[in-house]
Amino acid sequence: MEFHQVYDPMGNAFLSTVLAAIPILTLLYLLAFHPHKDQMGRTHYGIAAPKAALIAGVVTILTAILLVGMPVSSTLAAFGYGSFFGMMPIGWIVVAAMFLYTITLVTGQFDIVKSSVVHLSSDRRIQTLLIAFSFGAFIEGAAGFGTPVAIAGALMVGLGFRPMAAAVLCLIANTAPVAYGAVGTPIITLAKVTGLPEMALSAMAGRQLPFFSVIIPFWLIATMVFMHKGKWKQVMEIWPAILVSGVSFAVTQFVVSNYVGPMLVDILGGIISILSLIVLLKVWQPKNKFYLPGEEEDMKALEQKETKYRAGEVAKAWAPWAILTLFVFMWGLPQWKNFLNSINVFGIKSLYSIPVPFLDQLVFRSPPLAKEQIAEAAIYSFNWLSAAGTGVFLAALLSGLFLRMDREQWKLSIIRTAQRMKTPLITIALVLGLGFTTRYSGLDAILGLAFTKTGVLYPFFAAMLGWLGVFLTGSDTSSNALFGSMQRITADQLGLDPVLIAASNSTGGVMGKMIDAQSIVVATAACYENRNEGANAVGPIFRAVFFHSIVLAALMGVLVMLQAYVFPWMIPAYTL
Repeated sequence: MEFHQVYDPMGNAFLSTVLAAIPILTLLYLLAFHPHKDQMGRTHYGIAAPKAALIAGVVTILTAILLVGMPVSSTLAAFGYGSFFGMMPIGWIVVAAMFLYTITLVTGQFDIVKSSVVHLSSDRRIQTLLIAFSFGAFIEGAAGFGTPVAIAGALMVGLGFRPMAAAVLCLIANTAPVAYGAVGTPIITLAKVTGLPEMALSAMAGRQLPFFSVIIPFWLIATMVFMHKGKWKQVMEIWPAILVSGVSFAVTQFVVSNYVGPMLVDILGGIISILSLIVLLKVWQPKNKFYLPGEEEDMKALEQKETKYRAGEVAKAWAPWAILTLFVFMWGLPQWKNFLNSINVFGIKSLYSIPVPFLDQLVFRSPPLAKEQIAEAAIYSFNWLSAAGTGVFLAALLSGLFLRMDREQWKLSIIRTAQRMKTPLITIALVLGLGFTTRYSGLDAILGLAFTKTGVLYPFFAAMLGWLGVFLTGSDTSSNALFGSMQRITADQLGLDPVLIAASNSTGGVMGKMIDAQSIVVATAACYENRNEGANAVGPIFRAVFFHSIVLAALMGVLVMLQAYVFPWMIPAYTL
């Protein structure tokens, strides 16, 4: 049965928007604001993530059926499609990353990694810049889909950061690189859905995001310091390191995006940022070190103590992470992906493209989201060999072989990973099911259309629409696919530059990455070894990052407004 999306089911735009927001508001309320008391009578807010996602999922299904009239079969198919996507590829990435991390713990190699990082700099602010921002940007550029949060979060917890702090810091850091994540996929997708030149969109985003690539490291360290009851003075004590990491990434981001293209922006930016920071640390160290509460004596003793590990031992300990970096980079290359998708393994195809029953080509997107009626594809790609998670998993296997793990160590690594990931996988599947249902039912489009009625202020709200899209879908790529065409149509109607407005969907969207449920669940899975603690931490983490997300998105909106009306020379020249 065909389903044509309806964007004003109540005949009143305001009422339709309010009703379409019910599923999202339900999830937010349950995760972050629902009060309950513990056994001691103390009030807490938010319920466990799996329970919240299940209830919100049911509400979403009912809203899709009752509000916009989506057929029951298509609604359930959309929810199932999203759930499977949540398991593979998203969940698979986190499982594989946790497996590799657990291997380094079980073999004792992470103790050596920790020691080597401390001797590079024991200052927790420097470690945050190096891992959450610079290394996270490189991983975002190579893989995307939550991989940087999972890997950087696990590294930071292993170094001694509290799970809550590690999760929040990695989520904030994973913003400026997102528009060029997974080898430029968001910008490439935006070009396809809008019909605008890919290089123009890449260049435009590269004339917006570098400002934030400089701001984010300062923002990140300020957040880290204030989370641990520090002062602004302690932020400015490491301004050389903050400036070097941010400026080196920003300059690379601008140059590559404007003169090379979107595919290598984050990969090159992350590498140059890491190297620049390491070179700086060879000639400069902060005068006053910043430690986490209760660790000052131990860290000072460790820093002053001569390392007991030889260079060969340090290299061996870092080998799993070097292998991981290589495999993540390879699995991000389109040519390598295409090769893997083309081969058979023992007669089994490496790529299965499965049209989703009751959904594929049966849901139609309508104007103004598109210029004409467009049938939505719903093809589940089971690319078990080319999936980023498979690259991470193979890196883990190779690392285990390299470290000569015995049978008991393999067994312990598998059991600990399985125990840790059970609850997060269920939550990720439910959250993605909810997101796909809102997308195919058109509920997210109803919310997005509210932004198009803002007239002269639309450049500001174009960025906020991207923010909403990523918050709803969990992906800058998905947000661009959902709202990109509508952004161009609205820009043409209002006489605004379509490249500026379309690019702002992607650059505004990056600020929504830290608050989408998928990213937060991935962060808790990576940072909390106790799965029950992780499930209960989703709400507090959301509350902790929401302010940062909305303020940074608003700042991006202001920049887009200025580029539209005050500094139009910043828009790249292009021909259609």
